[in-house]
Amino acid sequence: MQLQKAAAIFRKRFGESIDGLLPIADLFDSITDILVFVKDRDFRYVAVNETFASRCGIPDKFAAIGHTPDELFPAPLAEAFLEQDREILRTGVGFHDRLELHLYPGGRSGWCLTYKEPIRGKDGSVIGICGCSRDLNAPGDKARNFDALSKTIDFIHHHYDEPLRLPQLAEMAGLSVYQFDQRIRSLFHVTAGQYLVKVRIDAACEQLTRTREPVAQVALACGYSDQSAFSRQFKQAVGVSPLAYRKRMDLS
Repeated sequence: MQLQKAAAIFRKRFGESIDGLLPIADLFDSITDILVFVKDRDFRYVAVNETFASRCGIPDKFAAIGHTPDELFPAPLAEAFLEQDREILRTGVGFHDRLELHLYPGGRSGWCLTYKEPIRGKDGSVIGICGCSRDLNAPGDKARNFDALSKTIDFIHHHYDEPLRLPQLAEMAGLSVYQFDQRIRSLFHVTAGQYLVKVRIDAACEQLTRTREPVAQVALACGYSDQSAFSRQFKQAVGVSPLAYRKRMDLS
């Protein structure tokens, strides 16, 4: 715990000494299959990388600053991005592994994995959003149809508290169980079963950190009818028990 406190103090001091933003987006300027972005709470871009700018058809990354998604992206994409951002501002919770459509070179649409996290101010409130989107199809590849799989993954993220079964999820994606598992492996480098566990444990970590609900209630809210099974799986994934994780996060 002392190490975590010392790390928090060190990072705080370093953050206060920075002139402007960390040059994170600059690091990705030459990586052509990843879009990086930072927005304020009014959804205006504060920083993007050059790949982002080229996909939007603007002169350079500085031309994006101060603009909102609906000013840079086609209407269907822009509205989806804004809906995500509003949810993050409302809940203070980001997301990982979101399978969605994005702009590809030449203005065509293609599939990507998107990750977004809230940015918090000194008072703890959400003051912005940062994230990145990684292309799934290499340039020139024939785009694979991820539409049904995207809806299935979205279903998992919204219904992880229910008793989900792989045959049910595979059918939803229009795939056999084997095909569904292989597609999940290729995207997330885990089995379909492991991915479902990951989503539930991620949700449990969030609830243990941001609520004071009893562990038994957190287990139920994350799809576990048996608290002992939840605790075993949580410790296997995170390395500590749910109660120890909550205490650790309270002290960080």
